[in-house]
Parts: sequence; C-alpha cells; structure tokens
Amino acid sequence: MEWFTAPDYWLSRLVFQRALAAIYLVAFLTAALQFRALIGERGMLPVPRYLRLVPFRRAPSLFHWHYSDRFFALVAWSGCAVSAALLAGADSLLPLWGGMLLWLVPWALYLSIVNVGQTWYSFGWESLLLEVGFLAVFLGNDEVAPPVVVLYLLWWILFRVEFGAGLIKMRGDECWRKLTCLDHHHETQPMPGPLSWFFHHLPKPLHRVEVAANHVTQLVVPWLLFVPHPVSTAAASVMTVTQLWLVLSGNFAWLNWLTIALALSAVRFPADPPDTPDAPLWFVVVVLAVAALLVALSYHPVVNMISRRQVMNRSFDPLHLVNTYGAFGSVSRVRFEVVVEGTADHPPREDSEWREYEFKGKPGDPRHWPRQFAPYHLRLDWLMWFAALSPAYAGAWFGAFVERLLENDRDTLKLLRRSPFPADDPPRYVRARLFRYRYTTWRELRETGACWDRTYVREYLPPTRLTETARSG
Repeated sequence: MEWFTAPDYWLSRLVFQRALAAIYLVAFLTAALQFRALIGERGMLPVPRYLRLVPFRRAPSLFHWHYSDRFFALVAWSGCAVSAALLAGADSLLPLWGGMLLWLVPWALYLSIVNVGQTWYSFGWESLLLEVGFLAVFLGNDEVAPPVVVLYLLWWILFRVEFGAGLIKMRGDECWRKLTCLDHHHETQPMPGPLSWFFHHLPKPLHRVEVAANHVTQLVVPWLLFVPHPVSTAAASVMTVTQLWLVLSGNFAWLNWLTIALALSAVRFPADPPDTPDAPLWFVVVVLAVAALLVALSYHPVVNMISRRQVMNRSFDPLHLVNTYGAFGSVSRVRFEVVVEGTADHPPREDSEWREYEFKGKPGDPRHWPRQFAPYHLRLDWLMWFAALSPAYAGAWFGAFVERLLENDRDTLKLLRRSPFPADDPPRYVRARLFRYRYTTWRELRETGACWDRTYVREYLPPTRLTETARSG
C-alpha cells in the first residue's frame, strides 16, 4: 500500500509527536497547578455548578459522572504522566493499536478539562490542541510509516490557523491594511514578554515590514504546504521562523509552539527512512474513515473562514474535532490595566494605605520587567487583560476573585506573584482601579528604571468588604 504511507516523513512525524507530547505536558501541568482557584469546588467558577446547567451532549467530560477536586487533580496529573511517557517515546514500545490508545488518553483527559473550564478555557489554543491531539492518534508509530492522509490533515489545520488569522486581520482592523498595527500591538498585547518593550521601540519602517511579512506568511505561504517537496518544506520553514519571532515578542501560551509543531510535520528532514511493513488493513480502514469524518466536519469552519462575518476561535462540535482560528482581528491603541489593592483600615479613610497585589505576568508595578512564561499559560493574568477592556468580560468571576482576596484564600494567592498581606491577616477592604499604561521611552527608562508609565483613569470597583456573616463563616 505505497499510496497510503509517506516513509520520507518518518522523522517529521517523530519530531511532531515529541513536540506535541511536550505541549500536552505543559497544558496538563497548567491545569493541575491552577484549577482549584479557578474552577475547583471553591473556585471562582466552580465545575459542580456548571455541570448542573450543561448536559453531557453539549460538553462531553468525565466529570459529568463524578467531580471532586481530588478527582480533577488525578485527571490532570495523570495527563502529565501520560504526556511525559509519550515525550519519552513510550508509544514506540507498544504495538500499533497500543500506541494509538496511548495517544487517545491525553486527548480524552484534556477534552474533559476544556469542556468544564468555562471562561478560563475559552482560548483558541485549547481547541487547537484538541484538534491536533485527536489527529495524532492516527499517525501511527514505528510499526508503520506515516499515513499520507493524516499528514495532509495536519497541514490542513496549519493552513486554517495561518490563513484564517490572515483573513480576520484583513477584514478586521484597518491598521492591518495600512501596515500600522505593530505601532501599537507590542504595547497593548495581552501579556508582554521580556523583549516586547524593545520590539515596540523598533523603527516604524521596520514595523511596516513586519506587518507586510506577516500578511505574506499567513495569506500566501499556506497554499504552498500542498505543493510537493522542497517547496512545502520551505513554506513550513518560513512559518516556523515567523512563529519564533512571535515567541520572542510576547506570551501567547502554547499557540506559537503548537503551530511550530504543525509546521515541522510538513518539513521533510534529510534522513533515510527505516524499513517498515505495510500498514495493516484495519489501520487503513480506520484512518480513511476518520479522514472522511474530518473532511465532512470541515464544512462549517470553511464557510466561516470565507464569510465576510468571519468569527475567530470557534468550535463547531463538542469534541473540538474541527475548529476555526484567528487572532487579533482588531488591535487596541491604548493599554488599560486593572490594579487591585487592599487595605487593613476599617473603614477606609482618605489617608488609608492601599497595598497593591502583584500578578505574575500582567503589568503592575511599572518597574517590574515582564517575564517569559509561554508556553505555560497564566489564565488569570490573561482574563485580567480582558477585564480591563470591559467589565462585562469579568462579570462572571471578578466578584468571586475579590471575595477570595478578602479571605486570603491560599489557592487564589498562589496565582499571584505577591500578596501584600500576611496569610493570617487578610485585608478588610479590596478595591480595583483602572490605569492607562504605556511603555516608557529610552530616556525615561534610563532616568527611572521603569519600563511602564501609568496614569490613573477611574475607579473600577469601589472599596468592597466581606459581610460579617461571610467573614465569620
């Protein structure tokens, strides 16, 4: 069955699988370390409450049968263990069917998490990981050469990620068409990285070149993925370099790294393939049946992609098998940040000392230089960026977040870089204020040592306290 397999891509498969396993590991680790405060039994958006409102058919998940924080932790840490085993090559030690089942485990576990994650798991890279992870089940292991149809389906995902993002930009904000979006984006993106300040201060003509190159990479290069080698390899290499540029300029969780993994699956590495037997008939039948299903499910994502009313990052089925993607259809010109503060005074006075909570990734103290966290995903920090855009984005969880700060909730404080209050002495009041942030200039950086300058805009949440009943409870 020479038509069914592509032996020359055996090393491409290996590199892709190990990269995907590493990303799975980060995703499960993120879930294990953050879930209690976000969606745990006492979390801001508790899973048990969500499960009472949403039926299994809309959000398939193991947690419909049972939920407890201990069970969620078991699922997340089990996902870490299986991902680590796949990263070490455990699938190659099993028969073909065993390797497929092993790859199915992290997909099923992560699907269970995403489908109860609510707002905290509403990012496009969650669906992307599930879509890619499902296809990885059918790539096979050392017992068979990579199936051509699965490789093409992986490249089809990469095409939709890049081309969809390119279209949403051209249809969305006029600054993409004028090549001026990067005059603002490095400063206003959700979570800057340690080099974002320097990217922002690149000469404006170079920003124009960056945007133009991005358009070429997203709107032209993806078509070349389906041209025979070496053109397809060159196209995938261009996408990889572009994604590495994005890795250096900001923190976008594992979006860039997963896109790189997809691109590497299209690179034909110069290595002689090992001898492998023909694919068994049952494997051929299963792969072709799955391919037919995924092609059929591609209808709605394609219709959305070519529509003038294109939407970004949407799933069209509860299993997240085929989705639509896109990023930054519009770019903010001004950066706002919500600064959360607490005081020990009761009641607060005009001269009260308000102490600021520091987040791990989102800008706070103007002197605190951003750090590199991606591919690790700081979910609270990302949602705080949306909260600054509009209180409507935070309506479901911000009040619960403040309540837990007033309680000095241990799990919530673990999500922060620093709490200004001792563990046994919580604040009496918490408030939130909205500030405008901008990058300092080179001169301001030399004089003050601060990478940000901030200006007070307005009150975001007035001083709030726990009721005596809640405090005593």
